[in-house]
Amino acid sequence: MLQKFDERNRDLQININGRFFHRDEAGVNPFDSVVQGGDAVWEGLRLYDGRIFRLIEHLDRLRSSALALAFKEIPSHEEIIDEIKKTLAANSMTDGAHIRLTLTRGVKITSGMDPRLNQAGPTLIVLAEFKSPVYDKSGIRLITSGIRRPDPDVLDANIHHNNLINSILAKIQANAAGADDALMLDSRGFVAETNATHIFLVNNGTVITSRTNACPEGITRDVVLQLCTANDIPHEVRDISLTEIARADEMFCTGTMGELAPVTEVDGRTIGNGETGPMTLRLSELFTELTSREGTVVV
Repeated sequence: MLQKFDERNRDLQININGRFFHRDEAGVNPFDSVVQGGDAVWEGLRLYDGRIFRLIEHLDRLRSSALALAFKEIPSHEEIIDEIKKTLAANSMTDGAHIRLTLTRGVKITSGMDPRLNQAGPTLIVLAEFKSPVYDKSGIRLITSGIRRPDPDVLDANIHHNNLINSILAKIQANAAGADDALMLDSRGFVAETNATHIFLVNNGTVITSRTNACPEGITRDVVLQLCTANDIPHEVRDISLTEIARADEMFCTGTMGELAPVTEVDGRTIGNGETGPMTLRLSELFTELTSREGTVVV
């Protein structure tokens, strides 16, 4: 599952603190906190026919993460939405785009870890690309990574931060095994998420997903749970063991970049009948219907 370059993104204009840079130009200062120590928070947004789905929820999470990291200044939702609109206009985007939104602590007066060295205010980066959902909707393959998700007393996953080395190491293992992504466990051996997405199981008609002690509070994850509630689909949020995955009827993953995608194999073992299951298909259809009519107008 290697993403390919989209020729439409050849001359992307990247918005950095309200100034536009060609994708090949240097725009981020070497003294910026995101370069110095990954000191930043981020969100992934998806554009559907001129609307960004669950934009306010994403911006709420961005703000919550920045507050948890004690950012002194955080742009308002209105300011960020204005920069998103400018970026989409600069790139003539109205549909089928993914937006990577990054807010850093800003530029330091000299290299160092101390946040008191940040005296210029935050840096807002709006990177929009033409990008379809990245996962194969016919099914993806996972391996269980030996890299664990940290507990909140080590690094709280509900801070949506830019320190992604943990996930990258797991992805390296998946690549080496010839799998699409890696399933990651928490320190107790229960399922957290993949290196990039939340996971759901289906057993005997019940949709099950893991707690968020070792994975972020996912926006798409929350939408799926809301869809279950609205459509009287039994669902549970609890610890999930690898044994439950091995005997699951269905499994799927969720995320803004990939929407809903079936998981058909884990560690060489076929999940269910190895095809997209009826519950995964139903929830995918409900999700598509929702994104076709809801969202914040930005174009």
